[in-house]
Amino acid sequence: MKFYFPDSQDLVSPTYDFLNDEYLPTRVRQRDDVYAHEVVTPSPYDGVLVSKAIVDGSVKGAGKYAAPQRARLYRLGVRKFFRLPPETVSLGDCGAFNYADEEYPPYSVDEVLDFYDECGFDSGISIDHVIFGYLPEAGEDDVDPAWVKRRRISLDLAEKFLAAVEARESPVEPVGAAQGWSPASYVDSVAHLQEMGYRRIALGGMVPLKTHEILACLEQIFVILRSDTQLHLLGITRVESMERFAELGVTSFDSTSAFRQSFMDDRNNYHTADGAYTAVRVPQVDGNPALKRSILSGAVSQRDAVLAERECLSALRGYDQGAVDIEDVMAALAAYETLVLGDNQAKKKSYLVQYRRTLEACPWKTCPCALCKEHGIEIAIFRGTERNKRRGFHNLTVLEAKMRKVVT
Repeated sequence: MKFYFPDSQDLVSPTYDFLNDEYLPTRVRQRDDVYAHEVVTPSPYDGVLVSKAIVDGSVKGAGKYAAPQRARLYRLGVRKFFRLPPETVSLGDCGAFNYADEEYPPYSVDEVLDFYDECGFDSGISIDHVIFGYLPEAGEDDVDPAWVKRRRISLDLAEKFLAAVEARESPVEPVGAAQGWSPASYVDSVAHLQEMGYRRIALGGMVPLKTHEILACLEQIFVILRSDTQLHLLGITRVESMERFAELGVTSFDSTSAFRQSFMDDRNNYHTADGAYTAVRVPQVDGNPALKRSILSGAVSQRDAVLAERECLSALRGYDQGAVDIEDVMAALAAYETLVLGDNQAKKKSYLVQYRRTLEACPWKTCPCALCKEHGIEIAIFRGTERNKRRGFHNLTVLEAKMRKVVT
């Protein structure tokens, strides 16, 4: 079972100054910053997935690459650009979620294959058009005609993509994209892709599905699956079901869920083998909109806010070193949280109970990953991209360990 991490240009600076929250003045992001596979050993993923929409920005709001970065990727190729270890593979796709509102995918088959070829991907997924909906018993006559059209578009483009790969004698391994709204429609898509000649198939549009719905599709697909056909789950993790996924022909998957939970989830920010903890929020005074409004209105003194922020960080670091009592840390956190919430205290939730649980457990002290060993409690502080992304990288190591434990 291979895990691919979808790229969105998530890097951290190895020289970031946590005490002063500063970068070196000589820092150049693309040159000096590092990816997860460069700071964690072994790499927390088997491959990277890179979307054309993210790189080219050809879909409104999707681009994450500045023009120099994009040019550099095309010039160097995906392996050198990401500084990938020899054993780490690459998978390209179109980023169907980014153009889901369009009536037809915005790329031609040649444009997509040019992207895969020029960047030197190991594998590339055919153009697909995502279907948002699940009706397990519905046939084509019972669903939105747009769903039927999108599935047919995906199959048509998959056939043309495979023909283009063969005509060019491209070294890219072709991966056919299957869309559907029910077990039967997914089965039909996979059957057609196998007939075309695909021996690796990516199942798309399943992110909103519940685990039992995904399993229902896989169980029916498995009936017609050739012994030499491999399945990839697009955007799906579900570690608790990974062993069953593997039994049903799944050999790879991709997901940003574990990474994004480090800074997007309300509570489950720091993952462990047995569960998750809430990261301790100590927002920067200058970076918190609500606190800035309170300061500008005169409701909060900027001096008091800065002092409370510094007191929190000092207390947390002292606690990590065994020099400060947990009650003193909690008092500092409570005082700063009151300032941050301001007039919204009645409307917004307090995290103090979750903070105490995190601090009492100190999960970073027993974590074997290199990031926790190097940064200690900083990894559990919710504050700015450098800490938050490192915590995301830590979460990837936990996911990798869980996956290896479940699927051997």
